[in-house]
Amino acid sequence: MTDDVAVLGAGMHPWGKWGRSFVEYGAAAARTALADAGLDWRDVGSLVGADTVRGGYPGYVAGATFAKALGWQGARVTSVYAACASGAQAVGVARAQILSGLADVVLVVGADAAPKGFFRPAGGDRPDDPDWQRFRVLGATNPTYFGLYARRRMAVHGDTPEDFAQVKVKNADMGALNPNARYRRRVTPEEVAASAVVADPLRLLDICATSDGGAALVLSSMEFARRHGVSEPVRIRAVSTVTPRYPSTVLDLPDIATDSAVAAEPAVQTFRSSIPRAAYEEAGIGPEDLSLAEVYDLSTALELQWYEDLGLCAEGEAAKLLREGATAPGGRIPVNVSGGLASFGEAVPAQAIAQVCELTWQLRGDAGARQVAGARVGITANQGLFGHGSAVIVMR
Repeated sequence: MTDDVAVLGAGMHPWGKWGRSFVEYGAAAARTALADAGLDWRDVGSLVGADTVRGGYPGYVAGATFAKALGWQGARVTSVYAACASGAQAVGVARAQILSGLADVVLVVGADAAPKGFFRPAGGDRPDDPDWQRFRVLGATNPTYFGLYARRRMAVHGDTPEDFAQVKVKNADMGALNPNARYRRRVTPEEVAASAVVADPLRLLDICATSDGGAALVLSSMEFARRHGVSEPVRIRAVSTVTPRYPSTVLDLPDIATDSAVAAEPAVQTFRSSIPRAAYEEAGIGPEDLSLAEVYDLSTALELQWYEDLGLCAEGEAAKLLREGATAPGGRIPVNVSGGLASFGEAVPAQAIAQVCELTWQLRGDAGARQVAGARVGITANQGLFGHGSAVIVMR
């Protein structure tokens, strides 16, 4: 049995603030992905939905909700929630179903209708919930956390606000070329510096927005792909959904208080760096084999951190890699050629799926003006609350 599954179709509903139901966004993305695959909804044996806690009860059973919207046809359904890692968890479930023989074709769908401002915990008092604690006890909203992480990079590695601004400039250049992006305007370093301070040292243009949007993938067994006439499909080679190891000594969201290192030696690697490492080991490749990466740029500083966590450079050298142009189009390892969350904003259950959509288009050579020449291997990386790792390796 091969460990690969084929990506036959990819589709998105454009990101924005549309004021409609997440179901509409997800169903539109699903239909686009099915059309891209050349398949009918009735060809799908299973649907895996990435949940949104903002969609009320239908959002908590996204698999069945999307199946109903597309038309009941008897498919197996699964619903998963892992905060920002929900999409990767959904891809992992779909892959397991295909490799185990439960289904030949699986549709993966995620969509969200996000609130204005920053995300906050669901309603009610939950003093045992670390996400609730950081908001209610510390006042540590997401932008506050982003600012703390940026300050840490400045103190430890010497990064500057100008470096952070350059990440936004790079990603905005790519977002301007992406028809699915919410923000499609290039910006200058001066515009970033002139935007309002949100959480020092980060400014408004350093932090991603919250958005509506949807993304979907049609995955299949390699045998089905060949029967369908696709002899060399884009393939998913690895899905990493690892958890942290004790003790956790690096500030992480939502766990502002960290485990003590007195009773045990710190792990050899941080949680974030363990996420792609597990994917590399499963795929049998290393960072040197990558053509491009799509990472979780909640803030400009966090994108720089991913460069190091992915092994694209040594610790503390992310800003140097950026300054050299290595992560820009035409560079050694382009990062976020989709425009990233800087250009899309967060539509939480959809964003890890959207990352795989971008890699699929890039590896097919269908990315238009954003195309990375000769792209053969890509990785996605993001992180969900409460220790949900998320990385997917896609190859051709």
